[in-house]
Amino acid sequence: MLAIKNALVYNGCGNVLEDHIVLVEDGKFQAIGPSVNIPENCDVIDAQGKIITPGLIDVHTHLGVHEGGVGREGADFNETSDPITPEVRAIDGINPLEVGFDDAREAGVTTIQVMPGSANIIGGEMVVMKTAGHIVDEMVIKDPSGMKAAMGENPKRVYGSKGKLPVTRMGLAARLREKLIEAQNYLNGNSDANGERKLGLENLAKVLKKEIPLRIHAHRADDILTVLRIKREFDINITIEHCTEGHKIADYIAKHNDVRVSVGPTMSTRSKVELKDKGWDTIKTLWDAGVPVSITTDHPVVGIEYLVPSAIYAIRHGLTEQQALQAITLNAAKHIGVDDRVGSIETGKDADFVIWDGNPFDLSSNVEQVFIDGVTV
Repeated sequence: MLAIKNALVYNGCGNVLEDHIVLVEDGKFQAIGPSVNIPENCDVIDAQGKIITPGLIDVHTHLGVHEGGVGREGADFNETSDPITPEVRAIDGINPLEVGFDDAREAGVTTIQVMPGSANIIGGEMVVMKTAGHIVDEMVIKDPSGMKAAMGENPKRVYGSKGKLPVTRMGLAARLREKLIEAQNYLNGNSDANGERKLGLENLAKVLKKEIPLRIHAHRADDILTVLRIKREFDINITIEHCTEGHKIADYIAKHNDVRVSVGPTMSTRSKVELKDKGWDTIKTLWDAGVPVSITTDHPVVGIEYLVPSAIYAIRHGLTEQQALQAITLNAAKHIGVDDRVGSIETGKDADFVIWDGNPFDLSSNVEQVFIDGVTV
């Protein structure tokens, strides 16, 4: 059992709790309050002058499937043998010992979603996991947590250059629709599978049954509109990943009140035409429109250690500190469907938390300790 006393707690729900005691037992938050009884023989941390936050969450990464410092041999994030690969699973490509997991923990990031890349129209299943451990299956929180799809320039570039679909945005959207229809037919027993199992169609059926969302890479406003059009046509759950030009159509996105977005990696350069109008105001504009927003680094496009600096830039452009914290804690947990487990310091949730030596949104502050499931990592 562990108690943290004299804590200033940013609980991830938008509240700042002064002089609180946080009691941890069996990997869970057991009690949080100003006058919690600390049992005898309990390990005690005096957090006077410190700030406690939930463990941070990055909703959109390629950690472990795109290994840092390795090169081609560590690039297991895009199965580019075909533009439609719903049968692949990110969990099968993750190396939990790659250095990015160390970087994540040192930056206070305790939960991540790992997904295939965006070379394909449909890229495969993704997984949510903790950042500590050496056996992937024991690190998993939710598997699968979504199906990856992508709009725009990446699939066009990878396959159009080979003279294969998609050459245009029209062709890309058409192939996505065709595959969803094929999965509908498979699900309804009207396909030509003749009773044989088809792994890719089984995985897409999870999307059609709303067991998992389709998480769609879309930067430009026109691509975002196509995503929303397909959502309505097939009555599926979706998230918009990147949402770079979301500020241009924020009110329209907000009309789809069950759609969550992740924004980022805004700290990257304008490396392609889709990023021409990127900016830090996007997060604030979407937030003000009522769109649930998370912030992502898209590691390794931007290193996961820059998740908090990204939130600091969002604060500089209009978010409050507590809104920015929610965008990398509770909002992020809701985005990936694990808010019953992580994302806030609340009784019953996993004891994933960070002790900072100062305000986490001051770049001179440091992470002092990180706990996952109540254990220092």
